[in-house]
Amino acid sequence: MNDAAHLLNATSGSTAAARRDPAREAWRQQRLGMEAAEEKHTPSAVTTRRHWFDFNQMLRVFGWGLRLCGLYERGIRNALDIQLKRMELGFANLPAEFDGFRILQLSDLHVDFLPEPLNAALDLIAGEEVDLCVLTGDYRKRVSGPFEHIMPAFEKLLARLRAQHGVYAILGNHDCADMVEAFEALGIDVLINQTRTIQRGQGQIHVTGTDDVHYYYTDAARAALDGAPKGFKIALIHSAELADVAAEAGFSLYLSGHTHGGQICLPGGLPIITHLSRHRRYASGLWRHGSMTGYTTTGIGVSGLPVRFNTRGEAVLITLRRA
Repeated sequence: MNDAAHLLNATSGSTAAARRDPAREAWRQQRLGMEAAEEKHTPSAVTTRRHWFDFNQMLRVFGWGLRLCGLYERGIRNALDIQLKRMELGFANLPAEFDGFRILQLSDLHVDFLPEPLNAALDLIAGEEVDLCVLTGDYRKRVSGPFEHIMPAFEKLLARLRAQHGVYAILGNHDCADMVEAFEALGIDVLINQTRTIQRGQGQIHVTGTDDVHYYYTDAARAALDGAPKGFKIALIHSAELADVAAEAGFSLYLSGHTHGGQICLPGGLPIITHLSRHRRYASGLWRHGSMTGYTTTGIGVSGLPVRFNTRGEAVLITLRRA
């Protein structure tokens, strides 16, 4: 049996298992319906048609402009220049047992559009021992269609990771409902409006992951945040568009991606386009909302055009500290 057939069989078996979980199957059917309708559902209760055709036409014109200016190849080199960004974040409410807890965040891989940035990131994290790896969405180029061709890249990724508490993942707006079972067959724990609790001695931290809220928002995402246990809580949400909701729900840390840091920015890193319907000021880097700390990574991959300007792709290694 070839690898693709094995993945399809594993997905089929996991889908059958998902049907025995009424909540997961209800989510899956709703998500599939939203995917088929090609609508954009936002936290602002606005539902619109997607406008990918117009956007792609604009990208083609811009790409030709870069070629005419002799900047296209430079943009590709920029896209391949991945960094490992390390940071320490302090929290007064972090349980003492989790002081020094290391989280590796990988986001916006888009592995079938430009695979080299992921390979560069894997070289950067080689030998790093972390406590948890989180994947924060957008794993392929397209927003619909087959995805089995990207799975070997994730097998390679998992083979290189050394994460004591495993790998958590959430879906982005480029990802489909059927990816969940395929990822879980590889051993990735996909959080769909769910919370996982990590225990160390007498201390706990809670990690809540939601479905994508840029295209596929439902009130289940808000309910997952509001219903998370008390204590030190980390939100994994593909975009920063629920920052206010998470802060009100008592989350200490919010990890997102989605924007690529703008991917093509003005000098100084000012994004031209953020693809955010809310909280556009949180399009890149470290930010605060109330008492909550947030980080929006620039991500690893690119989409639309295989270029970056004035923003650099990254894998992020966060060390939690008890302030």
